[in-house]
Amino acid sequence: MTELSEGHDDPFALHLAALAVLDDRGTVIGWNRRAQELLGHPDTAVIGRPASEVLVDPRDLPALRDVVASCRRTGGWFGVLPVRHRDGRLVEMGIRAHEISRDDRFREWFLAGAPAVDVLEWQRDRALLDGLYRRCPIGLVIHGTDLRLLRVNRAIEGFSGVPAADFRGIPTGQMLLPDDARKAVDRVRQVMETGRPLVYSEQFARLEQNPTRERVALVSSFRMEDPAGRVLGVAELIEDITERHRAQRRLALLDQAGTRIGTTLDVAETARELAEVMVPHLADHASVDLLQPVTRGEEVAQALAGPVVRLGASSVGAQQPGPPHPHGEPVEFAPDTPQARCLSEGRPVLEPVLPPDWFSAGGRQGAHAPDLGAHSLIVVPLAARGLVLGVMTLWRSLRPDPFEADDLTLAQELASRAAVAIDNARRFTQQQQTAFTLHSSLLPRTVPDQSAVEVALRYLPASAAPGLGGDWFDVIPLSGARVALVVGDVVGRGIHAAATMGRLRTAVHTLASLDLEPDEVLSRLDDLVILPAAEQEAAGERPVGEQVVGATCLYAMYDPVSGRCSVARAGHPPPVVTAPDGQVTPLDLPAGPPLGLGGLPFEAREVELAEGSLLCLYTNGLIGERHIDADVGLTKLCAALTRPADALERTCQAVIDSLVPARPSDDVALLIARTRMLPPENVASWRLPLEPASAARARELTSAKLSEWGLEHLAFTTELVASELVTNVYRYAGGPATLRLIRERCLVCEVSDTSHTSPHLRRARTTDEGGRGLFLVAQMTERWGTRYTREGKTVWTEQPLAGMFT
Repeated sequence: MTELSEGHDDPFALHLAALAVLDDRGTVIGWNRRAQELLGHPDTAVIGRPASEVLVDPRDLPALRDVVASCRRTGGWFGVLPVRHRDGRLVEMGIRAHEISRDDRFREWFLAGAPAVDVLEWQRDRALLDGLYRRCPIGLVIHGTDLRLLRVNRAIEGFSGVPAADFRGIPTGQMLLPDDARKAVDRVRQVMETGRPLVYSEQFARLEQNPTRERVALVSSFRMEDPAGRVLGVAELIEDITERHRAQRRLALLDQAGTRIGTTLDVAETARELAEVMVPHLADHASVDLLQPVTRGEEVAQALAGPVVRLGASSVGAQQPGPPHPHGEPVEFAPDTPQARCLSEGRPVLEPVLPPDWFSAGGRQGAHAPDLGAHSLIVVPLAARGLVLGVMTLWRSLRPDPFEADDLTLAQELASRAAVAIDNARRFTQQQQTAFTLHSSLLPRTVPDQSAVEVALRYLPASAAPGLGGDWFDVIPLSGARVALVVGDVVGRGIHAAATMGRLRTAVHTLASLDLEPDEVLSRLDDLVILPAAEQEAAGERPVGEQVVGATCLYAMYDPVSGRCSVARAGHPPPVVTAPDGQVTPLDLPAGPPLGLGGLPFEAREVELAEGSLLCLYTNGLIGERHIDADVGLTKLCAALTRPADALERTCQAVIDSLVPARPSDDVALLIARTRMLPPENVASWRLPLEPASAARARELTSAKLSEWGLEHLAFTTELVASELVTNVYRYAGGPATLRLIRERCLVCEVSDTSHTSPHLRRARTTDEGGRGLFLVAQMTERWGTRYTREGKTVWTEQPLAGMFT
């Protein structure tokens, strides 16, 4: 039977309980003041009288007899009985009876009583305390003031695997790893000294006897004090949240992967991001190997297991994956490796514990392993849209705990997300390559032969923007030894921009062959840009996001005979001119509206360029980078063009190095031309009156000049050409005729007049007296044509200097 307690909260304590003593016949022989306070009977009213007569209601006598029998049988009893108060009411009392023997002849009974409510409350408290130590699933640890353990409950025993008795008296944190023990001691000391409780503090609790097993506890600590305020120690409630911590860590890793993987549409960058996310949160080493077609943006065949390229690798600390699988080089996995099985079957591989001879077994020999001390392995396929794109391999060597099934599930989830990003990047790369191929095929591959200018060209696609732009340049030989220099930029990116650029470039070639003035060329181009949108609107179609809405262009026409250059621009940056003395100035031109607005005029300006001048044409990607102000960029461009005598390729590269970053955000097209002048002795010009004798005079002048140039073998054909063209002026035009011969890469013969009447080539009938002149001209020359000026027109022909009939 439980002994009487001296606890301050025990209702049966001697200073709190109602006490009575009965002899063996049940007569009251002892009665204390607390009994009188609770039941109202003074000691004089009960001592010497049977308890059953004074304190028990007659109706409760049967229950009393059962209690007496139990007392005699066991020597004591504890329970609740109704006791009669002095005023007649019944009081529920918790009673504890204990036998007292004297000389084995006399037997007395010591009774302690308390109100049943207080007894029940005390019992609940005792049950709670007992539950905390014996049945509570939350750990309870009691620390003494000397930082030694006083007691732990059975939950701690299950949590640690160490018997509860072994904890008694050991220093706080002794069974934990040093780092975890130090934090535990600091926490207990802080609570003991300050008295401020700590609630829900996370603590790693790895045991020295099992350091490979990760353990995380949620700890709440509070200081224990007696009623006088004396510190007794610190109590801690400890909950094992290892699985919850792992789940939270996995969710955090998934969240981190969502923000870090797939930030760019670049296959290699996405692979690197995936490997870096895995280390050190899930693995000590990670590698991402993609099939070769994926790295090139190509489609992947079903169940392809060919060579792979390692594009992503990450390791803990300074260790990096090394040979025999170097970064960026194609390697083929041996058939018996987990990576090869994963590629061919599309299923993950989990090797929780690698046997000691794993690396030397078969043909493995440590292939593809960053650390031969690795003890656990995961290989998961990178599969998207039903196709395996590659594999991700995870190793553990520094972390002692092996991979588990949950780790494999997490790795598969991350690999699945990354595979979609990689496939998106692959498709984007494929589209980029298609657009780049189209764009490259539309740009001039070589600079055509011409005598007017020396040219250096550069084209740099943007590396940071999605899709290729529509920048282009061109060098177009014109009649009369002239040349057209063109630079343009189509608004928008991708295949649509490249296709529009191709249409514009073709149109410029066509318009240039008509020998139109620069402002007229831009007007015709403006109509061409407007036409597709107008056709869509007429058909009731709605342009989508990739619809090209406009373009800018600059068209310059340079004449090496006169040294004059006519330039017009449509919303394009102005060209920069460098004089032979090194003075650099942007050419002041009317800006003109961008192509595609329609209805607005374009203006051309004519300037004279000295021989050896540099004419620099470019797109806004050269000076309009996002981090550079356009005026600042133009100033830097002028500074890079101050040495006109340098080799043109060197100057062109200097401009690129000065203004273009390593990863430009916009396409850059650059054309730099150094002007040439034809020597005066290579040009001959005569003004002929409008009379019949002018044709004969033209033959004489032509023959004499060709003899002087040593081109007698071309005299016959050139005399005939000059005679026929001058005759046409006399017959169909007005005003004097101008005959000009130019000797350069070919022999040019030009006849100009003040009429805008277009000459027509026709086949004359046998009965016609005329109409054969232009036909003969076309047959006897390599090329011929007509160009118009504000003053009239010029009919020109070209013959190779070697002659056609030598």
